[in-house]
Formats: sequence, C-alpha cells, structure tokens
Amino acid sequence: MNLPKSSFFLFGPRGTGKSTWLKAVFPDAEFIDFLSQDQYRFYLARPDRLRGVVEGTPDCRTYVVDEVQRIPEILSVVHLLIEAHPDKQFILTGSSARKLKRAGIDLLGGRALLKRSHSFLAAELGASFCLDKALTLGLVPLVLAAEDPQAVLNAYVLLYLREEVQAEGLVRNVGAFARFLEAISFSHGSLLNVAEVARECEVSRKTVEGYVGIVRDLLIASLLPVFSKRAKRKLIKHEKFYFFDSGVYRSIRPKGPLDRPAEIDGAALEGLVYQHLRAWNDYSGAHHELFFWRTRSGVEVDFVVYGEDTFTALEVKNTARPGPADLRTLRAFGQDYPEAARMLLYRGDRRMLIDGVLCMPCEHFLASLRPGHDLVPDVSRGAHRAPACPRWTIRPALSPEAATSRSTHGRGRRCSGPWPRAGTSPLNRRRQCPRNRPPASSAGRPPARPSPRAHSAAR
Repeated sequence: MNLPKSSFFLFGPRGTGKSTWLKAVFPDAEFIDFLSQDQYRFYLARPDRLRGVVEGTPDCRTYVVDEVQRIPEILSVVHLLIEAHPDKQFILTGSSARKLKRAGIDLLGGRALLKRSHSFLAAELGASFCLDKALTLGLVPLVLAAEDPQAVLNAYVLLYLREEVQAEGLVRNVGAFARFLEAISFSHGSLLNVAEVARECEVSRKTVEGYVGIVRDLLIASLLPVFSKRAKRKLIKHEKFYFFDSGVYRSIRPKGPLDRPAEIDGAALEGLVYQHLRAWNDYSGAHHELFFWRTRSGVEVDFVVYGEDTFTALEVKNTARPGPADLRTLRAFGQDYPEAARMLLYRGDRRMLIDGVLCMPCEHFLASLRPGHDLVPDVSRGAHRAPACPRWTIRPALSPEAATSRSTHGRGRRCSGPWPRAGTSPLNRRRQCPRNRPPASSAGRPPARPSPRAHSAAR
C-alpha cells in the first residue's frame, strides 16, 4: 500500500490487520484505541479531549485513532486539528461506515484520503500460500494467526452479529438478519435476486434491501456492477454479490446432502479471485474499475478490469482441464471487444495460449498478482501454445500454391493439398480436405450416385 504523507482513513473488515500493520509502520505514533473501554468512556464523555492530547505531545507527528466509528463526533475535533496543525498526520481506522453515515459525518470534507484494508494477498504469504487452504479457511489474518483457525472462522460472523449489529442497534430483529446471511450466501458469486432472498428469510423486500446496505457498510460484502460500456448486445442490469473473504463465505454457507462440493468450491474460487482483484486495485491506487459482463441470453464473463491502460476479461473455472466450452464466453466477449485481453483461470498447473486466450493456473495467477504491477503477465514467457481444440489443429490459411506439405485432415487420413480455412468447424474441415472431396466430372459437377436398382442390375 502506498502510504500518503497527509492524514487518511483506513477502512477494512475486522481482523484484517489494520492496527497491527500501523503499529509496525508507525512505531512512534500516539495510538488511541476506542475498543479499550477506558479510552472509549474517556473520549465519549468529551471528544474535545483529543485536542489536549495533541497539544500535550508537541514532538509526536502521527496520531492513530482506532475504530473511529464508535465515536463519530470526534471527527469534528480531528477536522479542526488538521487545519490547526498541518504538519501533523492523523490516521483514522474503522471497520464500519454505517454509524458515520447515520451521524451525517462528511469524512473531514475531503481533507483526508480514503484507503482500504483487505485480507492477505497470496503474494504476501509467499511460499506458505496454499490454494486449497485459502478456499477452506480464507485469508483473514486474524483467522490464519489463530491456533485453531476453523474455530475462529466459525466465531467470526458471531463477532459481527454481537458487537456490530446487535450492540450498535443496526437491526431490530437479529434472528431475521442471521437468516438473511444464510440465504444470501447462496448468491455469493451470482446475480443478487432481492425478491428470492426475501422469500427465503421470510421478510419483506425492503427489509432485505436494508440488510444488503448494512453488510456493505460493515465492509463484509460488496456488489459488482455489469460492464456496459459501448454495449453491442442486450445486457442485464442486476449486480453480483460477493463476501469479502472466501473463508467467511464457507463459514456462512449452509451445507447438506443435496449441496454439491464442486458447486461450493467453484463459488469460493471465484470469490477468492475477486478479493485479490479488489485488493490489487486498492493497493495500486484504485486506478481501475471492476465489472462483470453478462448478456440477457446468459453469456457471462466473471470479471472485467477496466482502466486507462488496462482492459482485461477474466473467466474462472473450477476445472483441471479447460475445454472449448470453457472459452465460449471469452470468445463472445472478444467479438464485441477485440481490443481486450482475455484470460482463463483454472485449477491446472500449465500455462497455455489457446485461440488468443491465456489459460493460466489460478494459483500461479494469484501468487503473481502484486500491487503496482500489470494484471496480465507476459504471455511470451512460459506459455505453451496449445491448439484451439484438443482434437483439431487450426493453422493459418495458405494459398494452394504455398500449401505443398502433407497433413492429417478429417478422420486421421493423410492427404496433400491446401489447408482448410482457419476458423471453420471440424465437419467443414473434413469437407474441405481434398481427399474427402468427390471427383469432379467433365462438366465440373460430381457424378451422380447410382440408384440401388441400377446397382443390382449391374451385379
């Protein structure tokens, strides 16, 4: 993350290591933690006491106010201190923006930048990163640092329900909100259908819309809009829903005998890629926008990264052997946007270049995703150029005079002659093969096939 020299906000879900990171980067800073009951009561009674702390420590340059959403009124004091002491830096952390919005706080009127904290990136873990473990436990630093990660992960959502939702009075019926979390977990990585979620948790549609706003303000979920720039087809208007971490999604998602493990793993894998893309974008300066692409006929590309110098479409497949059907949606996107780079992420271990689409192992892609670096790696290094289809080798079209080599067409028969035209179907390639073409008659037409009666008479 690029550290600004001025004051800034640092928002992120609980357990993502905001305080630990700041203490390591700013060891000489003055820390004020509102999770401490003593400090919480001290500043809750009189928020202007922060002025006395700043004026009493003239040698300190950096002040960190942790969990600032618990006392939103203190932002007015920080606002005055920034104007009175422009040489000092104030860092305000928070795990929820809900209370700040309800209090009408303007986030210091733009005098402080906004930074976001996320779960671990695979590049941060280095050699200790394991894709299967990340899909099961997620990458929340609080969970990975625990002695029993699974127990901490199971209690993570209860922590939010108890300390954020119930304690702050965000909802009246905590039980209905808990049912909502389970119902909306089925929408992770899918289109958000508010009416269907409302039927599942037995509440009104307006209530569900309010619950969606709460989980977004608590920073534990986000919505992904559809990419509609210069659209050439009719697109849908619904957004996709994602939890901020794949492990949190697995802990909330109900499981039963009718739930296929591959379905849950596929949604977790897509969510893991999404959380990496969000972190990569935020840590790089938020110069890109994230979308997905889906037509009304159901053709969908999981992610579209759009920026001044980046235009990339990514499809995530939970398979070890990608086939032609897995590239169908990327081909359709390439027809509408030929200037976009296309990438398929799958569960194999080999980089391949198929029909202009870079097929890359998902684990390698996540490990190579670093803030400040390009999203698409250099395809000229380490990529095996595979044929467009496992059964058919597509070669560039040659003139009849240049095509003098021999090749295998159709059903394994060898022949000499011009290559079939590139991009044709397998059936048409067999028809274009000179060996499979019927001999022409003197009139330039193929001879008529004898009738069964004439064939019997000849015998």
